Amino acid sequence: MAPKLSDSAERLRAAGNQSFRNGQFSEAASLYSRALRVMQEQGSLDYKEESVLYSNRAACHLKDGNCRDCIKDCTSALALVPFSMKPLLRRASAYEALEKYPLAYVDYKTVLQIDDSVLSALEGVNRMTRALMDSLGPEWRLKLPSIPLVPVSAQKRWDSEYHKETPKGKSKDTTTAKSRVPSGDVERARVLKEEGNELVKKGNHKKAIEKYSESLSYSNLESTTYSNRALCHLALKQYKEAVKDCTEALKLDGKNVKAFYRRAQAYKALKVRSPPQPSSGHLCLRWTFPIVVKDYKSSFADINSLLKIEPKNVPAQKLQQEVNQKLN
Repeated sequence: MAPKLSDSAERLRAAGNQSFRNGQFSEAASLYSRALRVMQEQGSLDYKEESVLYSNRAACHLKDGNCRDCIKDCTSALALVPFSMKPLLRRASAYEALEKYPLAYVDYKTVLQIDDSVLSALEGVNRMTRALMDSLGPEWRLKLPSIPLVPVSAQKRWDSEYHKETPKGKSKDTTTAKSRVPSGDVERARVLKEEGNELVKKGNHKKAIEKYSESLSYSNLESTTYSNRALCHLALKQYKEAVKDCTEALKLDGKNVKAFYRRAQAYKALKVRSPPQPSSGHLCLRWTFPIVVKDYKSSFADINSLLKIEPKNVPAQKLQQEVNQKLN
């Protein structure tokens, strides 16, 4: 009887992992390739496993200095599972080795959207910034490819997988900084924040988000940077991202009125599923299906918190009335 797909691919992957740990990168790459062939020949639909195998083989190529094949495998891994941390970091390293600094910068910045404390990405951004300033001049940002906006779902997926896979240690690819200000370049962060503010005044919220994100990569102690980025997310109707940024802002400053107000606005627009409710039928008790509603309760709670800080805040009073009508 032929071995089960999961068993055979699992054994080949485990053998590849052992060879990689032993420094036998060519042999490990061969084992990962065999595992991929097994999956493809048997018609596997396990995209996550296939993505991991491509990413692992990319790590072998990177160790052997084969940057072009590393990039190719990382791109295949990301096509299967977008915004995966390790393929992004490995591809960034390969781009950097090939002196394709704009592409490396984009990948490092994408990683920081997923987890802004990944030290290898923070250091990579700093290196790429210096290299790009030297090669492209002061207008280097205008010559970059666009940086994709990472959805909240990808951030949550990474957080879940990271804690599941590394409960007692940290991956070498994703070593995190211990302090809340990884690079310590507070002045650089301030300048980038001001640039973001100017873009907001011009109505360019997408570019402003990039500036605020870059500012936070230098220093993430500034509450108003998070609440300013939340304003941009609100303008773009990215309500979950706005809630997340306001929450981070309030962790740093529990009296950030704008963060309370903007999170209340986001909750007011954010749709949530209500739990199923019992309803009396003619013959027996029945359950209604859950329905999608706006999160007015969370919005109302944030407005009340704001008004305890600033009782005469007119916009908040107006929003309170609007939400109260929806609740009643």
